[in-house]
Amino acid sequence: MKLHLRKPIVFFDLETTGVDICRDRIVEISMLKVLPNGEEILKTTRVNPTIPIPIESSMIHKIYDDDVADCPTFAKLARSLDDFLKGCDLGGFNLIKFDIPLLAEEFLRVDIDFDIENRSIVDVCRIFHQMEQRTLSAAYKFYCNKPLENAHSAEADTIATYEILKSQVEMYEQVPLPGAEDQAIYPVQNDMQALHKFTFQKTADLSGRIVYNSNGVEVFNFGKHKNVSVEDVLKKEPSYYDWMMKGDFPLYTKKVLTRIKLRGALQQTAFKL
Repeated sequence: MKLHLRKPIVFFDLETTGVDICRDRIVEISMLKVLPNGEEILKTTRVNPTIPIPIESSMIHKIYDDDVADCPTFAKLARSLDDFLKGCDLGGFNLIKFDIPLLAEEFLRVDIDFDIENRSIVDVCRIFHQMEQRTLSAAYKFYCNKPLENAHSAEADTIATYEILKSQVEMYEQVPLPGAEDQAIYPVQNDMQALHKFTFQKTADLSGRIVYNSNGVEVFNFGKHKNVSVEDVLKKEPSYYDWMMKGDFPLYTKKVLTRIKLRGALQQTAFKL
């Protein structure tokens, strides 16, 4: 089936040196851009991470230091990757918790302000887990009725994710959410904005350190100030900002923290005037 798209969507997958968003780096990225007319553009490239790849990671994705020694660094690829993603919605498997935050970190390191505002985010993993409760290989077998060859290669995983989403939409378009009180609501629709709403749990930053409370106010989601307004904490304890900016937090979290701090300062100035 063909997805109903208002604008292009890019399905992507990363292979990395590890799972630490702050410290680890990309070693392979595959992106499949699907245009509203159905045209598909696939780009896959290996990346020199500039740090050693732990053997534990290499054993999973089969990419070793020698394989990427002569590959371009992310800094050299960043501008073309950013151009490829511009104006596109994003899709992937578990991309909300890992792929998007890590990609954003890589962009911020080279001074490219990659943002997710005005994009629909479709996480195939969340559809799968909420509708069936289960890994990418299992999802591919379940939805596409065939084994996933070359699992943990970015290109195979990316293409499989795209095929799974098409099958999910076809299977669940007239299916209510299991256990929901209103059985007339069908959460899986052939519409990227509807899928964004169903799969994307918005946080103020990308790693869930700063989230929104029920009133839409940014609050800390960790530590001694958990569930307390970020703006209030920065007013009462300014040193907390310095501690976080010097600490081992994602660059994107620090960017959001700075934005909230500056917003509060502007509001105080306006109030005095």
